[in-house]
Amino acid sequence: MHPVDRRSFLRLSGSAAVGSTAVVAGLAGGSAPVGAAAHADEPGPQDPAPPAREFRAMWLSSVVNIDWPSAPGLSAEEQQAEYLGWLDLAQELGLNAVIAQVRPTADAFWPSRFEPWSMYLTGTQGEDPGYDPLAFQIEQAHTRGLEYHAWFNPYRVAMSEEPELVPDHPARLHPEWVWPYGGKLYYDPGLPEVRAFVQDAMMDAVTRYDVDGVHFDDYFYPYAVAGEDYPDEETYAAHSDGSTPIQDWRRGNIDALVREMHARIRAEKPWVRFGISPFGIWRNASSDPAGSDTSGSESYEIICADSRRWVQEGWVDYINPQIYWQLGHPAADYETLVHWWSGTVEGTGVGLFIGEAAYKAVDGTFEEVTELGDHLDLTRTLPQVGGNVYFSAKSLREDATGSVDDLVARHYGHPAVVPALESVPGEAPEQPTVVSARSAADGVQVRWRARGATSVALWHLPDEEIGQAQLADGRRLVAVVRAERAAGEIVHEGADGTGFYAVTAYDRTWQQSEPSGAVAVRR
Repeated sequence: MHPVDRRSFLRLSGSAAVGSTAVVAGLAGGSAPVGAAAHADEPGPQDPAPPAREFRAMWLSSVVNIDWPSAPGLSAEEQQAEYLGWLDLAQELGLNAVIAQVRPTADAFWPSRFEPWSMYLTGTQGEDPGYDPLAFQIEQAHTRGLEYHAWFNPYRVAMSEEPELVPDHPARLHPEWVWPYGGKLYYDPGLPEVRAFVQDAMMDAVTRYDVDGVHFDDYFYPYAVAGEDYPDEETYAAHSDGSTPIQDWRRGNIDALVREMHARIRAEKPWVRFGISPFGIWRNASSDPAGSDTSGSESYEIICADSRRWVQEGWVDYINPQIYWQLGHPAADYETLVHWWSGTVEGTGVGLFIGEAAYKAVDGTFEEVTELGDHLDLTRTLPQVGGNVYFSAKSLREDATGSVDDLVARHYGHPAVVPALESVPGEAPEQPTVVSARSAADGVQVRWRARGATSVALWHLPDEEIGQAQLADGRRLVAVVRAERAAGEIVHEGADGTGFYAVTAYDRTWQQSEPSGAVAVRR
């Protein structure tokens, strides 16, 4: 299934701290380990170096058990083993973040004070799975140096119109809060008390858990069903002065959710990034001169999502549009949309990550095996694009076409540091130091000190020079590890002992310190 031997960037035996060692094994995509061949990995004149900063994530979907857990009712041990398998895959592919769905249908993957345990864990809503999945997921992701973004669905209550809900479910206690639509059950986004409640339910996880990000997907008002209107006329009459058209009122309700959620996250934990992954087309130019030169469905209309405004107002820290079409698509050309979103975020301080349809690559919808890799050829030329996110995790594993192998071999042969976001306040740690770099039986052992750092990056350089050009060159980056203590060590496995080593330190928002001095290897 995977013709390329995907070795892990990083194998951790314990956390990167005193008394433990991070072992850098090699490169994703089957490349040679960094070390003896590192300086031979030089680009040609027309071959730019890979970026050292790039967001690389996969969506781990839990609704109807798409990715994890693979089925309801697995034991705690089986669920944990499956999750660790997904983290293994993330590392093998060279990713640095996971976006995991923890509130798929007004339920919870943690012991919530507001909502019941999810049925997708045990098969029975409200049944304790025997451990805290959210705490486990975060801890294990951080141990491996992966960012963890908690993914919430704000308004979906159930995947059927008449679900079996636990007796104390808020939707049963407040039947006036919900309405059926298109075969599913939803909280009414037009009710102020609903908007306050869903924020409380999501903030429960933000407040109590060490998440790096809060993530919404594209489900706000449900996707429109032909011949069926939202049953919210009474809500509109009760909560509108009647002068605002109902479509604008609906968009205003979603705007309020986004604005208020961003403010609450910033007040509670300023370092936590808030991002949304809307449908890829905001509006077509035929509907609005500010729209894209496309002719597909518009999120502005079909789910009442004014995603362009969220960016302009700074209500999100990053936007992650789902551009799930191929290059040259007649209605929604990938290149056209990437350029449109790049222009939309330019000058706003909002980060831009592109949502990629890995499922279309592996099921053959994309005719070219190189399609995903070609997308990165484009996005890496645009300074506004900070990375890519893939739907879904299962598609990255079930690569029957070789599309993912092609992507990884071409673009993820080196690790990357998560980009800092201009809108997120942070403070770079003090300058770290390399204590020693010594030849060892299995490579080079580098010891470092970095006070106040959340993460540390190790750089392998051809000489003592370490400036911005070197720190932007992904070929020089050996590994990024979590720094649980002020000191730690990394074994650069397979390295031949040539060159120099340096480290940089990062806070929770990925603000980068001044680099340490570059140290030659002692034999």
